[in-house]
Amino acid sequence: FTSYCDMISIRVFLLLLTGVSAQYQPNWDSLDKRPLPEWYDEVKFGIFMHWGVYSVPSFSSEWFWEQWKGQKQANVVDFMNKNYPPDFTYPDFAPMFKAELFDPKYWASLFKQSGARYVVLTSKHHEGFTNWPSKTSWNWNAMDTGPHRDLVGDLAAAIRN
Repeated sequence: FTSYCDMISIRVFLLLLTGVSAQYQPNWDSLDKRPLPEWYDEVKFGIFMHWGVYSVPSFSSEWFWEQWKGQKQANVVDFMNKNYPPDFTYPDFAPMFKAELFDPKYWASLFKQSGARYVVLTSKHHEGFTNWPSKTSWNWNAMDTGPHRDLVGDLAAAIRN
């Protein structure tokens, strides 16, 4: 019943929001006119997390794939040549993304103890891997490969509790 009420509340909120929301154009000048949400602007401390398949090689940054295959940065290419077979592909990292140390209740407790007032998890990055069971990103999400769980949903539930 609670999730049904939450769903109704969200729909009502979205309906109200769409009735009064401003229209923005797909350019920086227009987008820069968006006001900051009060909860974000007034809070002193929050946590942003980048976590996904790119965490497996733990080298360079979350732009690992682009640096390896797109820009062909020498240090990233050298790292791959030294540590992985020649036919290794970026999707081969996905089954290795197991999230075996992921304990959402502990993380939520740690975030609260830190004084963080919000947590933002990058739930989908540029390579398209989603940290939730996406129907449009089939076989390239945390439920279908790697940890085989809804990382976003589990963390959200732990934080809300």
